[in-house]
Amino acid sequence: MQQFFSKIIAVLLLALSQSVAVAAPKSVTLNYEASRNGQPFANITETYTVQNGKYRIESVTKGIGVYALLGERRLTSEGEVGRGGLKPLHFELHQGGNPKRSLYTDFDWAASTLQMKVKGKLLNEALPSGTQDISSLIYQFMFVQPAGDTFKLPVTTGKKLKMYEYRVAGRDVPLTVPAGSYNTLHLRDAGEDADEDSKELWLGGAATHFLPVKLVMRDDKGAVIEQVLTSLHAK
Repeated sequence: MQQFFSKIIAVLLLALSQSVAVAAPKSVTLNYEASRNGQPFANITETYTVQNGKYRIESVTKGIGVYALLGERRLTSEGEVGRGGLKPLHFELHQGGNPKRSLYTDFDWAASTLQMKVKGKLLNEALPSGTQDISSLIYQFMFVQPAGDTFKLPVTTGKKLKMYEYRVAGRDVPLTVPAGSYNTLHLRDAGEDADEDSKELWLGGAATHFLPVKLVMRDDKGAVIEQVLTSLHAK
């Protein structure tokens, strides 16, 4: 699931419009249902809050049935909100009660350094302008939407830093999910490994602050993992 999120500003400034979304909300709660090859296996609750120019995102995945034995998967992202949108400072990922599977990432913007802690080992990478983590990237669309047909965005998964590449597959695409019907912006993975590990996103329009209403990932084993919005509350 972490590939979602399975899913994304020298690079961003060149590739995306800098227009700020109208009245980006201070508080958002999203609920999703996740399925694998059509069979539901988890429920996901995400919260986004802003206070005094600081944001916090928390994503909690709870398995259904036998998948509940894997324990909760919890992601958190904290940072600042500015004219360009979200600027992450710290990211964490925890899976169940196994500390060996936890990931910690710190963004040192002053030193342009990204520090990732994986299994107790520290990994350092150069920090490109506009970098997001896998939790913050979907909320960044509230502030900046694709202006052209393709774009690239540096994203950390907590284990590594990679360049996410997407192309706009369609605009105002009608889509119905449990939360309602939307005219969506359809983004399709355009990365080099898209054939083996492809991802797609359908972003709701201005009425839903361009937040994802559907996400689909096809892994290298051919399984299709789908995440659909069941409810959205924003204020």
